[in-house]
Amino acid sequence: MKKIITCIAAALVAATVFAASYKNNTYQKLAREYTIKAEKALDAGEYALAEEYAAKAKENADLSDQYINHMLAKENAEKNLNLAKNRVAFVESIHGKENYPIAYEAATKALAQAEAAFAKEDWDNANAYALQVLDILAEVKEITPLPKYYVVRPWATDRDCFWNISGRPYVYNNPYLWENLYEANKQALPKPNDPNLILPGMKMEIPSLTGEYRDGTYNPKTEYEPYKGR
Repeated sequence: MKKIITCIAAALVAATVFAASYKNNTYQKLAREYTIKAEKALDAGEYALAEEYAAKAKENADLSDQYINHMLAKENAEKNLNLAKNRVAFVESIHGKENYPIAYEAATKALAQAEAAFAKEDWDNANAYALQVLDILAEVKEITPLPKYYVVRPWATDRDCFWNISGRPYVYNNPYLWENLYEANKQALPKPNDPNLILPGMKMEIPSLTGEYRDGTYNPKTEYEPYKGR
């Protein structure tokens, strides 16, 4: 009996070290009180009462462990859920929604599942989905946006025409998509019905085709990621 009471007391100390912030929960307090009562009853030779108190001490010690594990799981889920929310917000701030649409969609779906699980106090699944968000977005990085505008250069030096411009990596990386440029800029042409006549110095708009984020005017000194929409 003495050994059992000693083990319960040791378990309470271990729980305190393991989760100091939750050490004063009601169950642990009751477990301590019953442990003290059991020790006193044992010293007084009241063995049946000591056994009863020891059983109640163990019952509350087990409930304390469950409570502590529950709270630690909640704390961990909350921490990772906040990290996931912050990561999604960062990705949105660098136009990751447009530049990484597949990863963004998967991440926001997982985030919604994490939030739903957290609301139901399903800490394990909330944590798992939050970690999934972080994993999905781990490789997302800020990239220089593709240019939204291009200033036409002379044919003699750069061979600028809708076909060639469309084929450049920072535009559409595909010359067959040239009509998108033509339709967006035809009204600025000397002869709107003649796509072959474009003049140097003309500021041409490069419309987004697949929701990709574009900004600024093409700068030959800037390194751009190739367009991968089609």
